[in-house]
Amino acid sequence: MQRTKVKDLLQGAEVDQEVLLKGWVRTKRGNKFVNFIAVNDGSTINNLQVVAEAEKFSEETLKDVTTGAAIAVTGKLVASQGKGQAYEIQATNIEVLGKADPETYPLQKKAHSLEFLREIAHLRFRTNTFGAVFRVRNALSFAVHKFFNEKGFVYMHTPIITASDAEGAGEMFRVTTLDLDNLPRTEEGHINFEEDFFGRSTNLTVSGQMEGEVAAMAFSDIYTFGPTFRAENSNTTRHLAEFWMIEPEMAFYDLKMNADLAEEFIKYIIRYALENNREDLEFLAQRQAEEDKSKPQTERQEMTLIEKLESVVNNEFERITYTEAIDILLNSNHYKKKKFQYDVKWGIDLQSEHERYLVEKHFKKPVIVTDYPKDIKAFYMRMNDDGKTVAAMDILAPGIGEIVGGSQREERMDLLVERMKAVGINPEDMWWFLDTRRFGGCPHAGFGLGFERVVQFVTGMGNIRDVIPFPRTPQSAEF
Repeated sequence: MQRTKVKDLLQGAEVDQEVLLKGWVRTKRGNKFVNFIAVNDGSTINNLQVVAEAEKFSEETLKDVTTGAAIAVTGKLVASQGKGQAYEIQATNIEVLGKADPETYPLQKKAHSLEFLREIAHLRFRTNTFGAVFRVRNALSFAVHKFFNEKGFVYMHTPIITASDAEGAGEMFRVTTLDLDNLPRTEEGHINFEEDFFGRSTNLTVSGQMEGEVAAMAFSDIYTFGPTFRAENSNTTRHLAEFWMIEPEMAFYDLKMNADLAEEFIKYIIRYALENNREDLEFLAQRQAEEDKSKPQTERQEMTLIEKLESVVNNEFERITYTEAIDILLNSNHYKKKKFQYDVKWGIDLQSEHERYLVEKHFKKPVIVTDYPKDIKAFYMRMNDDGKTVAAMDILAPGIGEIVGGSQREERMDLLVERMKAVGINPEDMWWFLDTRRFGGCPHAGFGLGFERVVQFVTGMGNIRDVIPFPRTPQSAEF
């Protein structure tokens, strides 16, 4: 007999039919006559109740049906007589596929802290919270591909190993096969990377953007969706050393078209999650509401999780320039009462507290900020006519701050080379990138969206480590 998933059984399978269910025991209760076993197989946040009459099963079998055990149940699907579920299975056969010792199995019926669950990340998927989070992550991931596929974009796999630093940040993980105990040296005493695997210094990528630009010069519209890495020694709730990025690049786009696409994209994937993961999101909304009760009034959410997501989907994003953003911050009571930790003045890189003020206090909705000072943005962003700002854009979201960063790219060869030299990049090392300007270059634009930031926003989780299966952070690479 073929296994049927819990989700399918609960969505109205034909009653009085014999079914085969396989999953993990969440709870077992009962008496010497009958046992009620809650089984979950990960397909839904809901469990399916299995009714096992004691006389039909050996004492040994029922003794091994404990929380965490994997079981296979054959029986009849019937309308439930009890409250809390529409259907249940009247078991005729139970096979214990994998035992879970109740003395050592770390997930019991009591509530566990998120910090504790991070220590057992290999088991946390079995909890309601993380089951919901990662089903939502799965839906958002599918929606990303669905959105771009419907728009005719080409999905491009860009390299994970690279010899260039797209951001100019320098915080990259080195890739090498050299013997670290016996490094080859040049006559000047430097490490001789000519003897390394690739014949030069290479790193894990921080972005697929540059290779994406190359592809866009042939396919017009492309996107990447892959892992990126940053060796930033940061232990905040917003940073990971390994994370996933979505990076579309579009030929013949300007900054406004870029912002329009990014807004449409964000609304699309959130709408998809609302339509396809409602039960998971309602559970996470309830969890967030319970969490808020223990916080000071000033730190509580003004909207429920569902209300926040629906607000994003149903409202136009606010659009302001960087200069307007600075003026708003300088004129705010928050600034006048010295509530900002970081100073506010034209030319600064906006901090998370500034971004969140604009989104959560001033506009109360997502904000697209454009035209940043050139000195705080990457060399490849298109210079504006004022000579001081570039055609950059960031999308700021409630609770997180920056969720998207992008720009119109500098297509003018002379200005791009000038900017490269100004930030210390040798144009000869980037000959292939400059060829996209030499041969049939055109105006183009793109953006990057940190996938975990989106998952964090949609699920309402407070720590980014709780929205990626196995977080990689400073001093931590378990599992």
